[in-house]
Amino acid sequence: MDKRWNILKADESKVESLQQSLKINKTICNILAERDIDDFEKAKQYFRPQLTGLHDAWLMKDMDMAVRRITAAFEKKEKILVFGDYDVDGTTSVACMYQFLCKIYDTFLLDFYIPHRYREGYGVSKMGIDFAKENNFTLIISLDCGIKSVDLIAYAKTLGIDFIICDHHLPDDIIPDAAAILNPKQKDCNYPYKELCGCGVGFKLITALAQHFNIEEKHYYCYLDLVATAIAADIVPMTGENRIMAFYGLEKINSNPNPGIKALIHLGGIQKKLSINNVVFVIAPRVNAAGRMDDARKAVQLFIEPEYNKALAFAEMLHSDNSDRKEADSSITEEALAIIDADEKLIHKKTTVVFKDHWHKGVVGIVASRMIEKYYRPTVVLTQSGEVAAGSARSVPGFNLYEAIHACREYLLGYGGHFAAAGMSLLPENVEAFANKFEAVVSATIEDHLLIPEIIIDTEILFSNLNQSFYNIICQMEPFGPENMRPVFIAKKVTDTGYSKIVKDLHIRFIIKQDNFTFTGIGFNMAEKFHLLQMQKPVDIVFTIDENEWNGNTTLQLKVIDLQLSE
Repeated sequence: MDKRWNILKADESKVESLQQSLKINKTICNILAERDIDDFEKAKQYFRPQLTGLHDAWLMKDMDMAVRRITAAFEKKEKILVFGDYDVDGTTSVACMYQFLCKIYDTFLLDFYIPHRYREGYGVSKMGIDFAKENNFTLIISLDCGIKSVDLIAYAKTLGIDFIICDHHLPDDIIPDAAAILNPKQKDCNYPYKELCGCGVGFKLITALAQHFNIEEKHYYCYLDLVATAIAADIVPMTGENRIMAFYGLEKINSNPNPGIKALIHLGGIQKKLSINNVVFVIAPRVNAAGRMDDARKAVQLFIEPEYNKALAFAEMLHSDNSDRKEADSSITEEALAIIDADEKLIHKKTTVVFKDHWHKGVVGIVASRMIEKYYRPTVVLTQSGEVAAGSARSVPGFNLYEAIHACREYLLGYGGHFAAAGMSLLPENVEAFANKFEAVVSATIEDHLLIPEIIIDTEILFSNLNQSFYNIICQMEPFGPENMRPVFIAKKVTDTGYSKIVKDLHIRFIIKQDNFTFTGIGFNMAEKFHLLQMQKPVDIVFTIDENEWNGNTTLQLKVIDLQLSE
């Protein structure tokens, strides 16, 4: 599939002044300027993140009310239930809050609750509130959910149960009648950083409680490994406070991790230092798999277990859920792609809607993402759930999926979601009508260029500038994530040395040169572009840089993403 190359352009005057104050390579200054790091002070905060750079937790709207309500609960010996969603952000949030409250309150008056994905669905549930009532809980702290649960929180109030909501999802115009709502995205919240994940908002409440009770920082900074895991998994911007917490959380993951995280690292077979990438691809899927395949309660049990051997037993359950998830996800993806590949009409559509009643509903969202890798377009994957068809939708960057689904609501029983992802349910007999309408709506509104994958390229570079000290500075830009991605470079008029070759029928092993500088590289799943190298003409290549260790020697290598003939 051809891709669009988008080479970013930094403001030249900003680059010049940055280079004068930092005295570093101009290519790096280009990348920094594009990321709004355009003076010495910002660069210092970026390259040397400090925990003192975290904002005052009390700046968040309702923080004083939240701390007052919890303090009152302590004084009256009320039972407190910590409630969170079944994904990584939800389960880490609950683990942090529950463990911290156990340090400062009677553990017999505390419990945690994770809704079951299939019996209760996303967010605050009626079953959860009824559980609280039956067990005499009078305060629920909800994490990573609750901002949209107006009716359920009103219902809880009729039962004498108060809510403190810690959430980061966009509030609607009407907000729940809760004892306190902590969410920096509220219009009238003056908290300076708006992009926290649910666990980050929970961490702010823990910080305020610790300050209120004069508890030392070490008693809550110890949860930064869990916070970093949530930040990585929830794909929130890797800027500001998120980057500081991810930086120090990663440090803890690599030096003295929570026993549960340590057990997941062991099962993931990682020997070297973990990056955010490892957290996203090794830790997060195993935690998410618990809720997808079974019950996510055991993910919290994993994170709150102080003994490594017991944590390992929980980690093995998650690991096995993840193996089941992988198996389901690859077999369903294969079946779903076969449906499209077998029908000429479906291949040329601008949307994908596939439905089979036996698919596992825990993985349909992942399958939708996988299908986009081959057919780059808005995608809906549906399965049977009781009497109805239910499933997940995923979008391509830049296209508002939620609006498109909203326009098809006449065929839906229910739907919800946001710009990039959504969920829905409908009667099986309406699937075809929905698919036709969805195709019509998307065809009429999507801009053609959005159906071609885009590679964002930070800047052009010469092979002569690629050396170890340059690479060391790139490494100091970690942790990478949205809005602070690993830098992507373009090198122009590069030639093949004649030694590049195809490996395992799929990949290209590059040995290429520019002027007198030669580099090796690997291009995964790029074999179909090999003929461009064989033409013996100059090519432009797009790549990231990493290190290759072989027989004790470490060299820089290029991780090639795309190439085309030079103009």
